Amino acid sequence: MKIFDWYMFKNLGIATIFVSVILASVIFLTQSLRFLELVIESGASSGAFWGLTLLALPRFFETIMPLSLMAAILFVYNRMTMDSELVVIRSVGYSPAALARPAIILGLIVTVFLWGMTMWAAPKSLANMQQMRQEVKAQFSSLLFREGVFNQAGKGLTVYIRERGDEGELRGLMIHDSRDKAQLPSTILAKRGTIIGNEAGHQVLVYDGTRQEYDPKTDTLRRLNFERYTIELPDGGPVRMRWREPDERTIMELLNPDLTSARDVKNLREFKIDLHRRIVAPLLALVFAVVSCCALLVGPLDRRGQGRRMIGAILSVVFIQGLFLAVFNLARVHDWALIFMYALIFGPLCFCTFLISGLGDNFRRSMFYTAGEQPARGAS
Repeated sequence: MKIFDWYMFKNLGIATIFVSVILASVIFLTQSLRFLELVIESGASSGAFWGLTLLALPRFFETIMPLSLMAAILFVYNRMTMDSELVVIRSVGYSPAALARPAIILGLIVTVFLWGMTMWAAPKSLANMQQMRQEVKAQFSSLLFREGVFNQAGKGLTVYIRERGDEGELRGLMIHDSRDKAQLPSTILAKRGTIIGNEAGHQVLVYDGTRQEYDPKTDTLRRLNFERYTIELPDGGPVRMRWREPDERTIMELLNPDLTSARDVKNLREFKIDLHRRIVAPLLALVFAVVSCCALLVGPLDRRGQGRRMIGAILSVVFIQGLFLAVFNLARVHDWALIFMYALIFGPLCFCTFLISGLGDNFRRSMFYTAGEQPARGAS
């Protein structure tokens, strides 16, 4: 790679990573809100919160990376134009194709990276996130005790908590237990308590209280004062095996569905459409790179900046991205949408490559003459 190509590639790579980190941070914050309430109310550890949030992040790289690459190309090439760097480089014989080469190489690298993400990493992380979320719900379903509310901890077990203290201590407890039909229902009043876990399950350990039972046959109330008492909580039950959605399956799992599963057979079309999406969607990074380079490098350069061209490139990218999402949804119903989805990728890619390459010189000149612009001296 030539010195200039390496210089451009390094600047574009740093800018792409910077923008990707910013967008990923925003996505991370928005996704964390989805799990914050679940983790807080269930009393799960902070590790569960970070694990759920991080596992939800990889599937968004399919959208983050192409947009970050486009933003990096527009910023770097426009800055170099305003600093007259590109003007000097073009004056020594660099063509638009040569100038766009570092961006296209970076676009190819991002595309390969996204193929790896969409084919394997993102489905794996999404499947693990859904499974972990289900386990948290099952494990802590009996521990979702809210303050000042009668909480149904299971069939025949009601728990009331006045307030939560520091380090998870429960204060002002009232527990009504009528689970065992062979025994009388009991009501427990305690000043404080805490939830503990062991190999057998979870328990509520209460202190300084009374246990009361009322016998309607003899019309008597039995009362037992205690310093410490233990109430077994119902187990959340085993986590059932859930059916994985198409976006939770790796490329090999999409190619080899379980034909003995009625639901897999019913969703074979969904598997096919998602497979095509994973092949085509990463190519958007290359398309966005070529469209951005075409907008800024084809035709004369303006040292005062190329705001109109940048806006045109952004609008083109937004149009392609929006149309791609619409066509992908249509492909679930109509087969012709699959052909249109591929055309939406390779159409702009071939047309912009034609304009950037030397094959499109005559067409470029006629296009800019028609637009009322005169090619700069020495520009190709």
